[in-house]
Amino acid sequence: VAIQCLETVFKITLEDTHLASSQHLIEMFTNSIQKNDMLPLSRSLPEGVVKADQLKDEGNNHMKEENYGAAVDCYTRAIELDPNNAVYYCNRAAAQSKLNNFREAIKDCESAIAIDPKYSKAYGRMGLALTSVNKYEEAVTSYQKALDLDPENDSYKSNLKMAEQKLRDVSSPTGTGLSFDMASLINNPAFISMAASLMQNPQIQQLMSGMMSNAIGGPAAGVGGLSDLSSLIHAGQQFAQQIQQQNPELIEQLRNHIRSRYLSGSTEEHS
Repeated sequence: VAIQCLETVFKITLEDTHLASSQHLIEMFTNSIQKNDMLPLSRSLPEGVVKADQLKDEGNNHMKEENYGAAVDCYTRAIELDPNNAVYYCNRAAAQSKLNNFREAIKDCESAIAIDPKYSKAYGRMGLALTSVNKYEEAVTSYQKALDLDPENDSYKSNLKMAEQKLRDVSSPTGTGLSFDMASLINNPAFISMAASLMQNPQIQQLMSGMMSNAIGGPAAGVGGLSDLSSLIHAGQQFAQQIQQQNPELIEQLRNHIRSRYLSGSTEEHS
């Protein structure tokens, strides 16, 4: 009866073999099931989205407890369930930055912005990560975009000023940026080796001789023109420039150390 009904409706008969499909019905069904199994659960099951939001909350709790590795894991699982939620990527970026995985943080911020181009927090967090990898110009652009979207955010304002200052320091031909603690400096093997090399320089030997004489005998005993404070400062500047010229990578390493201590945003709330 079913065959007859189909023949009547579509005006066909069993003799119309040229209309036959190349696949049996069971094969079509099996292939369809396999394709559906490859789709993310969040696209077909609403409970996947609910679970993703719960994982985000778990990740936020781990961030408060400074358990950043566990936070990354929670946000990653949330993204797998709901890959179109910008918040999950942005929160994972914050956790990655805490683990010093700055390049991964930048990628997550880019993903968040691709989903939501008006997400100010993603621009702000990308600015922090870019600053940490010395991409100051890009960091300035990110902070400016964050401020365009959230003009009253004090954190963005202060971080923008810091990134702009870093950019000026790098652009300046005389800027050494040696604002670090002496303990970190003298315990660095690369600095010790470089200092030993510098001490073979006659000019440096004369400067150091003058500083030592000035320290022991006072201003009256100054050697090499180091008879006042301005001369002493000038000698220190010359020494710093010598360091900058001989090992700029060491200077940048020390800058990064200080930057990681002073970058704001450590108390930033998560979505």
